Amino acid sequence: MLSSKRVLLIISGGIAAYKSLELIRLLKKQGASVTPILTTAAQQFVTPLSVSALAGEKVYTDLFDLTDEAEMGHIQLSRVADLVVVAPASADIMGKMAHGRADDLASTLLLATDTPVMVAPAMNVRMWDHPATLRNLATLRGDGVKIIGPNEGDMACGEYGPGRMSEPAEILDAIASQLGDGPLKGRHILVTSGPTHEPIDPVRYIANRSSGAQGTAIATALGALGANVTFVTGPADAPMPDNAKVVRVQTATEMLAAVQRALPADAAVFAAAVADWRVASASGSKIKKDNGKLPTLTFAENPDILATVSQLAQGRPDLVVGFAAETDSVLDNATAKRLRKGCDWIVANDVSPETGIMGGSENAVTLISTDGADVWPRMSKTETAHRLAQKIADTLNEGA
Repeated sequence: MLSSKRVLLIISGGIAAYKSLELIRLLKKQGASVTPILTTAAQQFVTPLSVSALAGEKVYTDLFDLTDEAEMGHIQLSRVADLVVVAPASADIMGKMAHGRADDLASTLLLATDTPVMVAPAMNVRMWDHPATLRNLATLRGDGVKIIGPNEGDMACGEYGPGRMSEPAEILDAIASQLGDGPLKGRHILVTSGPTHEPIDPVRYIANRSSGAQGTAIATALGALGANVTFVTGPADAPMPDNAKVVRVQTATEMLAAVQRALPADAAVFAAAVADWRVASASGSKIKKDNGKLPTLTFAENPDILATVSQLAQGRPDLVVGFAAETDSVLDNATAKRLRKGCDWIVANDVSPETGIMGGSENAVTLISTDGADVWPRMSKTETAHRLAQKIADTLNEGA
């Protein structure tokens, strides 16, 4: 997928530097060559020897190393790659990039390059939320730097929140989307994600606990394989995919309309957790308490987006994939759903509270098709997305 592509990988200081070793391994596995740059701070977390062993190339660390300058000057080094990746990107190096500082090898390369640059931020949540970081981030985006992540989660310092570096597989997806062709090149794939919010009145709504994380991961993985992805999402907590056309909606009715506008597509993956019902006549004003008297809400059934697309007489995608989040009799209910809706595959999972899957970082799914039930082991949502995206690619190409 990345054969003959050259990545200049700058590793800055931070505990997330250990993840860069896995990123190097994944890049090499995809056929890319990796030239590593370590800042002084990065060497407190990973050694040049370990990085060099994985990359199979010399590690550069010093701006004023006469031998390195004789073999390949830092200006040339900054321009021979297809992509410059900073992972992890500390608050310090992002500040240097935003302000054009060049006081070490890494920052000098970044200032001298005319190659596209991608950064994967990693820092404490307070640093990430600091106004200075937000200003620097806006500057970098304005300069055309691609930002990957960060994710939300537990920090090495014991705090919780946004600031965790994206996982190596996520960064690989972004790199592949930027550089690679992939088996889905030229294919248009529609992905729905997140919950829908069905209004009761202007301040209240009906929804569910979907974070949208699995949908984002699927869209990202499909884009990494070269697909042109349209991502129709309800109001999700998860970050939006960087390699997709994002269409934001609120309600199930809006989602159906957005899906219909996005067709035709080669495949459609309906990962959204669409509310089954809506209030038939939402109030235009906030409903007030009335001396303990409870309001009467009349419900109406929402449009069935999966069934609508699955049963299209014309313009139906070649492959339609639904999701079934169940708490009881998971396989029986999901199998019945596939037949009832008319889709090709159903991705079934158990979202009982004790599984921790709804809103969590992992998933455990069973892929149900005409071939039966294929039980997948519990894995991260990113890994689940990779596996599903590859199976979609294989299936579409088999029928080509």
